[in-house]
Amino acid sequence: MGFDREASSSTNRLRSPVAREDTPLIGGSKPLSSVSKTFANVFIAIVGAGVLGLPYAFKRTGWIMGLLMLFSVAFLTYYCMMLLVYTRRKIESVIGFSKINSFGDLGYTICGEPGRILVDLLIILSQTGFCVGYLIFIGNTMADVFNSPTAIDLSPKILGLAPKVVYVWSCFPFQLGLNSIQTLTHLAPLSIFADIVDLGAMVVVMVKDVLICFKQSPSVEAFGGFSVFFYGMGVAVYAFEGIGMVLPLESETKDKEKFGRVLGLSMAFISSLYGAFGVLGYFAFGEETKDMITSNLGPGLISTIVKLGLCINLFFTLPLMMNPVYEIVERRFWGGNYCLWLRWLLVFLVSLVALLVPNFADFLSLVGSAVCCALAFVLPALFHFLVFKQELDMKGWCLDIAIVVLGLVLGVSGTWSALLEIFSVKV
Repeated sequence: MGFDREASSSTNRLRSPVAREDTPLIGGSKPLSSVSKTFANVFIAIVGAGVLGLPYAFKRTGWIMGLLMLFSVAFLTYYCMMLLVYTRRKIESVIGFSKINSFGDLGYTICGEPGRILVDLLIILSQTGFCVGYLIFIGNTMADVFNSPTAIDLSPKILGLAPKVVYVWSCFPFQLGLNSIQTLTHLAPLSIFADIVDLGAMVVVMVKDVLICFKQSPSVEAFGGFSVFFYGMGVAVYAFEGIGMVLPLESETKDKEKFGRVLGLSMAFISSLYGAFGVLGYFAFGEETKDMITSNLGPGLISTIVKLGLCINLFFTLPLMMNPVYEIVERRFWGGNYCLWLRWLLVFLVSLVALLVPNFADFLSLVGSAVCCALAFVLPALFHFLVFKQELDMKGWCLDIAIVVLGLVLGVSGTWSALLEIFSVKV
């Protein structure tokens, strides 16, 4: 990519990040990650609840089109992650000892305060969007386990309210307590627990899918048509969440020369896992595939354990996902100090939005298109172009600009498609 070349004159005009309380001292050192730990950290940063909506997305797009979109998004996400790494390395080679610790720092260094504001806003929207998806999943899954429709009662209620509403608001007071914790040191082990549960649940679901495929062979489609292309792209982009973590992960890698290879292997493994999960889920249930594949598992002890395990996982993951939001909001509106009422207000707003969205997969597509496309594709390519524009040849110019345009087209079209889906569900 040319990040190790001599700095051009344009690079010298880049802004040096302002020093903050968390700016590393010259003499300080942090424990660095081995290759295996870096692989695990990438897996933890990317794999989330979005995978549960992939079988439904494959149902909408067709399984071949779904796989093509999934692998294309995986490759493009990896490429744009590396663009961020190359851009950060180039800037630091010019600035010297100053460190760019985050996506927001990179935005500030290249574009000044507007760059940081844009990155911060998109991170807030993406992280809160993930948390809204978590609450939707918890509410719908708990309702499916304990209050599923019966022949006698087709629309069960709890105290006159829909079960989803009751379960989401039941989480609210506990989430206020968890999100009030100023330091997440005690909650950090839950991140490992969350991914173990995620991986275990995916394996169980895929095994059940294979067994169901042997019993029944529902009709499936290979291509769903162009009308659902942008919808499927939004879900795929959402599934590869984690662009904001690539710079911290690269900073903590012991052998930085191997980071690109490790990241590539991680993305290849995750995309293969995602592809198998989506295809098997769709092949098992065909047109009966629901927006959350766990809803197709039916009754039974194993199914119930998987569903409840995922709910517990997402319940404790939510405050971890909200932490970047608190850091940004408290820095912007409370001088960087801890603010309890701001945290509680954000938890309330996230819970409220979760109640207004009817469909899990449609919401994944909306967040993936409206927010994640900009974070994952537009900004990395734009930042790389601004830093390297005097060193790039015509092919490099065209590639960066093409990724920016592609990200904008996918974002606008996918957002429109997802809004139409959500509106049609409500109607």
